[in-house]
Amino acid sequence: MWVVQPDICDDETRFASVVHLDTIFRAAHLLPVYGKEFVPSYLNFSQSLDAFHSYYVNKYIDHHAFKIAF
Repeated sequence: MWVVQPDICDDETRFASVVHLDTIFRAAHLLPVYGKEFVPSYLNFSQSLDAFHSYYVNKYIDHHAFKIAF
């Protein structure tokens, strides 16, 4: 699996841009890289993109994702 990270600007903020819906080909299945610390029990799904610094891209989620990513 590949490891991806968000782009960071010089002032330590995350780079943001608008992505047009007609340019999205397929959704990606992201798994967080947990590290050595415990995941807090109060963490919910809406905070997961901000809580982790890098993610695995799961290209084995189904046949179509594997065919596109590989």
